[in-house]
Amino acid sequence: MTTRLLRTTSLLFPLVLAAAALTGCDIAPVDSTGSATSAISDACPDSVPAALTPAADQNLAWVFDASGVQIYACRAAGAGYAWTFVAPRADLFNEGGQIVGKHYAGPTWEANDGSTIVGAKVAAATVDSTAIPWLLLHAVSHNSVDGRFSDVSSVQRLETVGGIAPASGCDAAHLGAVSEVPYSARYAMYKTKPNGAVSQCGQ
Repeated sequence: MTTRLLRTTSLLFPLVLAAAALTGCDIAPVDSTGSATSAISDACPDSVPAALTPAADQNLAWVFDASGVQIYACRAAGAGYAWTFVAPRADLFNEGGQIVGKHYAGPTWEANDGSTIVGAKVAAATVDSTAIPWLLLHAVSHNSVDGRFSDVSSVQRLETVGGIAPASGCDAAHLGAVSEVPYSARYAMYKTKPNGAVSQCGQ
């Protein structure tokens, strides 16, 4: 069967994603103890579910906005058919709107310097029923490139907009079809700090 490409679009999404791309913080900890600066903390949402709190030794290092798509495929599911999540595809932006990395299957985050982090979900919370859940993930692997993401130890996905699977359109006639659903999010990245106070989104 010929695979059809289905795209879920909205007139509002380009505006939402463009705005999101201009608000991320690309700031490293600068004090002698490695504590995150107040500028990074200010990029955190006002309320983060307690279930998404990182471990006590996780210190906020980077906050990036992302815009892109959540990719779903129409597949057989039990006696019927359902949209099944495949992978994300998004760009990561700093506060000046510059692309500093990308996000793709794994889930993987890759900085422009080539360093990567692959995460595994620890917890999830549905904050908005019209958007994909907020998440807490911990690092399960990095590549061999020594760079920005090489020592990231955990990630929060926050302030999500959109990205949920289509409510219809997956049936026998569309088996194998792909839907790319626009989304935006804010990714807070953490590094392990052996001692001293830490800064976290949700504290």
